[in-house]
Amino acid sequence: MDTKKRILLVDDEQINLEFFEVMLTKLGFETEKTDNGADALELVKRFKPDLIILDNVMPRLSGWEVTKIIKTSEDFREFADTPIIMFSAMDDVKDKVEGLELGADDYITKPFNFSEVLARIRAVLRTRELIHQIERREARIRISEEIAQRVLGFATSLRSPLVDLMRDAVALEPECGSAKPFVERTRLEAGRAIAELDSLDAAVAALKAEADSLKKTETELPTIKTKYRGRPE
Repeated sequence: MDTKKRILLVDDEQINLEFFEVMLTKLGFETEKTDNGADALELVKRFKPDLIILDNVMPRLSGWEVTKIIKTSEDFREFADTPIIMFSAMDDVKDKVEGLELGADDYITKPFNFSEVLARIRAVLRTRELIHQIERREARIRISEEIAQRVLGFATSLRSPLVDLMRDAVALEPECGSAKPFVERTRLEAGRAIAELDSLDAAVAALKAEADSLKKTETELPTIKTKYRGRPE
C-alpha cells in the first residue's frame, strides 16, 4: 500500500495473532492485536484501525457481537464504516450470511491461505479509499455550490444599484454642463461593471451546471458500500 495502514487483529488463537502480526508488519502495515472481543472494542477507539481482522468464535464477546456493536452502537458511530474481515472455522453459508448482514465486509473460512487473505485485505482497503475519495468529491461539490450561491447573491445585490446609477447618469448627461465628463465616465464605468457581473453570472452558472451534472451521474455512497461489500462464497 502507498501509505501505512493500521490493522487490528482479534483472535483467541495466539499463533494466528503472532503470524499475522509478523507477516503484515513485514509488508508495511501497522498492527495491534488482542485475543478477545471486549479488549478489541477498546482498541478500536484507541488505535483507530483502517481495517479489523476479526475471529468469530472468541471468549467474552464473539466476532458477531463485536461487529454489531461497532456497526450500530452510538458509542462507535465514528468507527461504523471501519471495514471488517471476519474469520471463522464454521463454513456454513448461514454463518457467512449472518456475518455479512451484520456489516462485515468479507468472511474467510479457516484454515486460510495467507496470500488469499492478503489479497482480500488489499481489496477491502482499496474499496475504503475509493469511498473516501467519493466523500471528498461530494464535499467539494457542496462547497462549490455554496460558493456559487454566495457569488450570485453578491452579484445580484450589486447589479441593481449599478443599473440605477447608469440610468441616472444617462438622464443627467444632456443637462449636466461642466460635470458632463464626470457623469459620462460614471455611466461608462457602471456599464463596464454591469458587463463584468454578467460575465461572472455566466461563469458561475457554468460551474453550477457542471456540479449538477456530476451529482446526476454519481452513485450514492450507500449503494457503493453495498455493491463492494463482501458476499458469501
